[in-house]
Amino acid sequence: MDGAYKTMDEPPPLSTTMVAPKITKEGPVSPAQNHLSRPLYEPINIPHKPVRKICCIGAGYVGGPTSAVIALKNPHIQVTIVDLNAGRIAAWNSDDLPIYEPGLDEVVRACRGRNLFFSTDVDKAILESDLIFVSVNTPTKYTGVGAGYAADLGYVEAATRQIAKLATSDKIVVEKSTVPCRTAQSMRTILEANGSPGVHFDILSNPEFLAEGTAVSDLFTPDRVLIGSLNTESGHAAAASLADVYASWVPRGQIITMNLWSSELSKLAANALLAQRISSINALSAICEATGADIDEVSFACGLDSRIGSKFLKASVGFGGSCFQKDILNLVYLSESLHLPEVAQYWRQVVEMNDFQKRRFTSRVISSLFHTLTGKKIAVFGFAFKKDTGDTRESPAITLIKNFRAEKANVSVYDPKVEESQIWMDLTEPGVIDDLPALQKQVTVARSAYEAAADAHAIVICTEWDVFKDTSLDYERIYESMRKPAFIFDGRLILNQERLKAMGYQVETIGRPGRKEIEF
Repeated sequence: MDGAYKTMDEPPPLSTTMVAPKITKEGPVSPAQNHLSRPLYEPINIPHKPVRKICCIGAGYVGGPTSAVIALKNPHIQVTIVDLNAGRIAAWNSDDLPIYEPGLDEVVRACRGRNLFFSTDVDKAILESDLIFVSVNTPTKYTGVGAGYAADLGYVEAATRQIAKLATSDKIVVEKSTVPCRTAQSMRTILEANGSPGVHFDILSNPEFLAEGTAVSDLFTPDRVLIGSLNTESGHAAAASLADVYASWVPRGQIITMNLWSSELSKLAANALLAQRISSINALSAICEATGADIDEVSFACGLDSRIGSKFLKASVGFGGSCFQKDILNLVYLSESLHLPEVAQYWRQVVEMNDFQKRRFTSRVISSLFHTLTGKKIAVFGFAFKKDTGDTRESPAITLIKNFRAEKANVSVYDPKVEESQIWMDLTEPGVIDDLPALQKQVTVARSAYEAAADAHAIVICTEWDVFKDTSLDYERIYESMRKPAFIFDGRLILNQERLKAMGYQVETIGRPGRKEIEF
C-alpha cells in the first residue's frame, strides 16, 4: 500500500570470529569492522517508507543515466529529471540525447513517457517527490579562496535552498554530486534553517562510481552502491528506503551503508587512487622512452601480480574527464584545510605528473618535427577525453592543441562523436584562447580522419577510438595524402608500430623509445 511502512526480516546471528559471515539477502550491509557505523553485515531492520516518486535535480552525465536506469529497473517508481537548461531538457525528450553513452538510448526509449520524465518544472518535481537526488555541477573554483583547488558548491547550495523553500512534506535528500567531505552537514544546516515547520529532511550520500563510456553497464552491474547516512534511526530508515530502490536489480550484499563522511570521502579517494595509477604508469613511460624499455611490456608484467592487477595501467598522453583532476584538487584543498601539507603535496603530485606528461608529449612532437611547428599542419585524431563518450572535459587534446597553436602550427581536428560547437567552446575557454576568429585561422574541424590528415605533416592520436586503429582506417591511403616524411604520434598505444613503419611512417609511440634513441 502506498505510504505504508515495512520491516525487513530479522538477520541471522552475526559471526563472532574475524571470518566474514555469508552475505544475507535481506538488506544493505555495512563495512566489515564492528567499530564502524554499523556492525559487520548487519541489515537495516527498521521501519521505512517505500519510495514512489523520485526527483533528480540536474540532467547531466550523472543524473541522466542514473535516473534512467533507476526508472527502467523500478517501473513502479515515477522518476522526473529536472534542469533549468531548456535546451538540455528538450534534447533528453528527443531522439538525439545530449550525451553519448553506449546503451543509453535504449534505456531512455524504454521508459521515457512511462515512468521517466524530463522537465524544466523544478518546483513541481520537488513538491511531488519522496526522494530528491541533487546531481548538479560542482566545478573547481576559478576565483576567491581555494581558487584552482576547492569545489564551487554554489549549485549545490542553490538546489538545497530551493528544496527547503518548496517542500511541504518530509523528503529524503540524496547528495549525488561529487562534493568535499562534510558537504552533507552544510546541506542539512540549510534545510533545517529554511524548511517549513513540521517538515523533516533526511540527508544521504550516494556517490556515483561511473566510468564514462561504460556508464550504463556500470549502473547495471555496479561493484558496489554506497549509501551514507547519519547514525540515527531516521537516517537508517532513509538509507533503507534508498537501498530498496537499488535492490530492484543490485544484490543486497553489494549495497553498503556507512556514515555520511565516509561515503563522501570514499568517492574522492577512489578517483584519487585511480588517477594515481595512471600517473604512476605515465611516469614509468618516461623512463621507458629514455632506456629502451617498452611500457606495454612493463605494465603487462606488473599487472600479472595479483596484488596490483592490470586495470588503469595503460600509459597515455594523460587522463582527463570531469572527475579525476577535480577530485584530486579537492582532496589537496581538504588536506591543506586540515593542516596536512605533506598529504596535500602527495596528491598534488598526481596532477603535476599528468600535466608533465602532456608537456613531455608536446616536446616530443616538436623535436621530432625538426624543432619547429611553424606553418605545419598537425592532424589531431580525437577530442573526447576517452573513447565511447562525447565528454571533452579536461581532455588532453585541449592542452595539446593550445600548445601546437603556441608553436604557430595549423591544426585539423576530427572526433567521431564530439560536436563541432563543443570543440569551439572548449578551445575558447578562459586559459586557452578567447578570440574565436583568431582561433579559426589556425584550427579547423574536419568531417573525417582522411580530411584531417590530408596534406598534414603529422598525425597525433589523442583519443583511443577504435575507428583510429590501423585495422579500421586505411593508413596507406592517409600516407599518400600527407607531407613527407609523414609522422604519427601515438599517444594512446593503439597502433601497430611496425606495420605503420613498413608503410613508410615515422612512428613515435608514448612509452617506447623514439627513432633517435639507442636500441638495445
